[in-house]
Amino acid sequence: MNAGVTHLAHIGLGSNLDDPRAQVSTAIAEIGALPGTDIVARSSLYSSPPMGPQDQPHYINAALAVATRLSCHALLDALQMLERAHGRARDGVHWGPRTLDLDILLYDDEQVAGPRLHLPHPGLKERDFVVLPLLEIAPTLTLPDGESLASVAARLAPSATAVRLDDA
Repeated sequence: MNAGVTHLAHIGLGSNLDDPRAQVSTAIAEIGALPGTDIVARSSLYSSPPMGPQDQPHYINAALAVATRLSCHALLDALQMLERAHGRARDGVHWGPRTLDLDILLYDDEQVAGPRLHLPHPGLKERDFVVLPLLEIAPTLTLPDGESLASVAARLAPSATAVRLDDA
């Protein structure tokens, strides 16, 4: 990696179109190839039902921890470029099917509320398909608001629908 300050970012990945396992696996490799970015940890793959309209395929999800010298906005730009390269269309359909969805979940302990980026990711604590893969790679993680990720997972456990896949 290049000289400069290194940040720890956690990224959520998801896909439910055009061979979702391959989409997520390829994206993981591409994220690891971003300038000044190294993968620190990667979760197993998880399967989960869609959040929105149920007339779409289940998702394949995963989480990554990366050490990066990119700013949070530069990382967001790079991730959105990868989404576009995978055929992601931002057509305004909320929670619709997608070839690739890459979200910055956490970036150090930063809290950002801007027009393009919210950190921590606003849906992090409500989505088991984010929490479970993240917990796998960061079991002792404490969120910027002081709550442990393990307590978030325990709260979600009774209604969790995300399932860890064996061949991840």
